[in-house]
Amino acid sequence: MRSVDIVIPVYNEEAALPKCVARVSEFAERELPNSDWRIVVADNGSVDSTREVAEQLESENERVSLVHLTMKGRGRALFKVWGDSEADTICYMDVDLSTRLDALPALIGSIEDGYDVAIGSRLAKASRVEKRSVKREFISRSYNMLIKVMFGTRFSDAQCGFKAISYRVSRELVPLIRDKGWFFDTELLILAEKNGYRIREIPVHWVDDPDTRVRVVSTAWKDFKGLLRLRFGGVPKPHYRVTDAAS
Repeated sequence: MRSVDIVIPVYNEEAALPKCVARVSEFAERELPNSDWRIVVADNGSVDSTREVAEQLESENERVSLVHLTMKGRGRALFKVWGDSEADTICYMDVDLSTRLDALPALIGSIEDGYDVAIGSRLAKASRVEKRSVKREFISRSYNMLIKVMFGTRFSDAQCGFKAISYRVSRELVPLIRDKGWFFDTELLILAEKNGYRIREIPVHWVDDPDTRVRVVSTAWKDFKGLLRLRFGGVPKPHYRVTDAAS
C-alpha cells in the first residue's frame, strides 16, 4: 500500500479548515481505499485561532496532523512539509477546495503510474471553470503564455492549487526552490520540465472562491520577477538523484 500525504496550507482559515478537513477525510476514506493516506495541515503564521482548530482536528482524527510555521508563505509551508515528507506521493490542495475532489484519485494515480509531477489544469479542454472573473482569467492566461514564451515549457496552468509530486521530486527538486510565496508552484514546474522530469496535467472542475486571499496584481508582479530570476539567472539542476531503491 503506497503512502500519500495530502497537504493543506492555511493562513487565518479558522472557519474554513474544519469543513475542508471533514470533506477531504470523507472523500479519501471512500475513494482512496488502497492508499495509506494522511492529511497534513500546514499552518504558515496564522494570527487567528487556526492553530488551535488544527490541533483539535489532530486530536480527533489519527489521520490528521499539524505542522505549524511561525512565518507566512504558502511556498514556505510546502517547502517545509514536502521536504520533510517520507510519503511515496505528496500532494496539496487549497483549503477552499475550489478544485473538486473528483480529480484527486487521478492526481495521485499519475504519480503511482510513474509521473514525477501531476497538476490540475483549469485550461485543459476537458476542464470546467465556474464563476471566474474576466480580469482573473485574462491575467492567468497571459501569465501562463508568458511562461511558455520565456522557457518553452509545455504545461498549461502553473497556478492551480492542486498538485502532486513523487518522493523523488521532494528530495531532488524541492530543495532547489528559492521562492517561499505564490511563485513556488511555477518555480517547481519550470525546474521539473527543464530538468527532464515527467509532468502530467489533470482536467479539473474548478469554482472560483470569491473570498480568495490572493492579491492578483501584486502576486502577478512578484511572479514576473521570479520568472526574470530564472530566465536570466539560470535553471538549477538537482545535486543528486534518488535511486529507484530509495524511492
